[in-house]
Amino acid sequence: MPQIVVENLAKAFRVAERTPGILGSLVGVVHRRYRTVQALADISFALDAGELVGYIGPNGAGKSTTVKVLSGILVPDGGHVSVLGRVPWRQRVEHVRHIGVVFGQRTQLWWDLPVIESFDLLRDIYRVPQADYARARDELVDLMDLGPLLDTPARQLSLGQRMRCDLAASLLHAPPILFLDEPTIGLDAVSKLAVRDFVLRLNRERGVTVILTTHDMDDIEALCSRIIVINRGAILLDGTLADLRAQVSHDRHLIVDLADENGDVSDPDAVVFRRDGRRVHLRFDPERVPAATLIGRIAARHPIRDLYVENPPIEEIVSRLYAEEARSTGSARQAEGTQR
Repeated sequence: MPQIVVENLAKAFRVAERTPGILGSLVGVVHRRYRTVQALADISFALDAGELVGYIGPNGAGKSTTVKVLSGILVPDGGHVSVLGRVPWRQRVEHVRHIGVVFGQRTQLWWDLPVIESFDLLRDIYRVPQADYARARDELVDLMDLGPLLDTPARQLSLGQRMRCDLAASLLHAPPILFLDEPTIGLDAVSKLAVRDFVLRLNRERGVTVILTTHDMDDIEALCSRIIVINRGAILLDGTLADLRAQVSHDRHLIVDLADENGDVSDPDAVVFRRDGRRVHLRFDPERVPAATLIGRIAARHPIRDLYVENPPIEEIVSRLYAEEARSTGSARQAEGTQR
């Protein structure tokens, strides 16, 4: 039985609007205008225990709204949600005992207290037995290398240090489910790697179910075996990275380092999309021409110092998916306007 079930989830927000300028402000006082923003529209998915799922989409797609509904922070307008058999917003007190939540731009640490005192307060809030708390705290401090930070007030921590402490704080009560909303936003490379490694170990060694929202596609490639792509409140794709690549494009990239800087590597089955001196980047479809055939043609005409074949960057694939969805939506709206 899935740990998380989401069926036909819908959520809309009423947003105030006003005309710019002083006159607009005065009119807004007397007669305020509103518009409705559909944050989620008929979202459905299910997660089994131990899954690590990337939940991705552009700003305003509905990612954080989904996490807030699953956490019990928001009440949806329609649909059904079950997390460990509970409805999050109806059984919130019991629900939060079994989940951990980290919002990258917010902290659950008390700003002026040392980190260790925030941990102690969270133990009281979640009513964790002292022995269980001490064991979990010591293990998390060791895994995240938090020892030197425990006596430091949260306001004096760097962003990377605070994020590591927030991750530990969200797990002190040993929840089986963890929601991570932009956990690596603004982090330097070292801090990102530390957070990724910790999340991966948490999932593999403890079987914690993780939903990760992020704009960092390196996080997705490094961590997630399954991704859900959302845009304009609707799911565009639910599958693996291979499914995403197959849906958008079969293209591969061939990067060739030529011995001759002026070599012409044009080929009828490939497109040169970038060139940096001797290094040439080609795009080709392996279903049209096998990589070995293309490489053989180029090597027959030019001496080659090095070469390799790779998939297009995941950022490129995702942006193309968004662009295709936007064109499809625009065409549908245009057709609807024509019919009217």
